[in-house]
Amino acid sequence: MINYYGIRAIYTMEMARTWRTLMQSIASPVISTSLYFIVFGSAIGSRLMSIDGVGYGAFIVPGLIMLLLLTESISNASFGIYMPRYLGTIYEVLSAPVSVVEVVIGYVGAATTKSLILAALALLTAQFFVDYDIQHPIWMLTFLLLTAVSFSLFGFIIGIWADSFEKLQVIPMMIVMPLTFLGGTFYSISMLPPFWQTVTLFNPVVYLISGFRWSFYGVSDVSLAVSLAMTLMFLLVCLVIVAWIFKTGYRLKQ
Repeated sequence: MINYYGIRAIYTMEMARTWRTLMQSIASPVISTSLYFIVFGSAIGSRLMSIDGVGYGAFIVPGLIMLLLLTESISNASFGIYMPRYLGTIYEVLSAPVSVVEVVIGYVGAATTKSLILAALALLTAQFFVDYDIQHPIWMLTFLLLTAVSFSLFGFIIGIWADSFEKLQVIPMMIVMPLTFLGGTFYSISMLPPFWQTVTLFNPVVYLISGFRWSFYGVSDVSLAVSLAMTLMFLLVCLVIVAWIFKTGYRLKQ
């Protein structure tokens, strides 16, 4: 039997922290993304040619939404599990009558919810600056959900691995952010020389952005099947690592 009360307690606690810090948790990311829409979408985009038949301002919308989703999913999940470890309250959670699955659902579910709220607000905000279309809304929601869950799990792993506040920012800022910018957020990889196109295909974020952009305009740098497979593979890897962490007690029972 699943302890729904335990899941709800963890989920509610994490969501309550978001509502107490609305400016930092909600307003700040949305404003930052809006600046991208203003600068790249309205100002620069109006002077650039279209890419794959899509206006530049509209073309970058999926990439910017994915950039927001990735960074916020990692940030919310890593901070959510790191603070109980830092304060020592994680032992109360581990000793409570809740299973590993329930703990993960509570923390990751809250981080996923926050990220999806931000993505929805960013999509609504984008309408004020650029005209975009969503040709495949079901696939769009599918990629949003899978990406939010996958990177919330990834953030959960980072929050357990990190032993300082500085380490919480190392992977998101030094690895995830550059990979996102180099993953086709502001351009199509078909615009690159052949050698760099091949190199870019080793960037996993390319497949996330490509699949998500296809759900908007029906154009992509890689096939939908490959994008979906890579997303599911990353999700599976994160689940395996989380299972190993709780099985071994890595950084939890020290």
